[in-house]
Amino acid sequence: MTIEILTVLPELLTSPFEHSMMKRAQEKGLLTIKLHTLRKWAINKHGQVDDYQYGGGAGMVMMCEPLANAIDELQAESKFDEIIFMTPDGKTLEQRDANTLSLKNRILIICGHYKGIDQRIRNLYVTREISIGDYVLSGGELAAAVLVDAIGRIIPGVLNDETSALTDSFQDNLLAPPVFSRPVEFRGLQVPPILLSGDPKKIEAWRQAQALERTQKRRPDILDQ
Repeated sequence: MTIEILTVLPELLTSPFEHSMMKRAQEKGLLTIKLHTLRKWAINKHGQVDDYQYGGGAGMVMMCEPLANAIDELQAESKFDEIIFMTPDGKTLEQRDANTLSLKNRILIICGHYKGIDQRIRNLYVTREISIGDYVLSGGELAAAVLVDAIGRIIPGVLNDETSALTDSFQDNLLAPPVFSRPVEFRGLQVPPILLSGDPKKIEAWRQAQALERTQKRRPDILDQ
């Protein structure tokens, strides 16, 4: 799988992909991440990619021409399966979205900056608009890193134990149950005896019950869906 990211600040995206599972995914050849600097397609020698917005108002807008030229050139040989714009007014990212996107072959993520990108680029090119929450960041780079991590970690072969992803929160519309490790007793708190029983069926039943109880308390909206 290849994920390409179009950004004015590629420096913000270097570190997240050089460590942990994203590094492992790339080393295994399961995921290729390419960063493209939008200023390569700037409209002038000064590297301009933004301009004042029509109608007045504070904040600059990322222009049509640099974005369109970049996208056209990048997909000249083959089309992207998805062109995603990270934006606060997009659909809130859910696990099911990451699952779907992990099955794609080639994705382009556009990172907004300033007041965002010209609406015509959204109309002409963008196939999905994704938000990572109801708040505003300085740009789309950190949101793009979140999306890439959510997608990349569930590509088959990335996790050492692929069954781990299947028990993550939201995979089965439930929050994950509580987990415990050694020691058995810590500051007066004990590991639930059922987890020490060695009975897989009873342990699984306990985990399912705990997941349901936790979801009912913390995220009843998930169960409503």
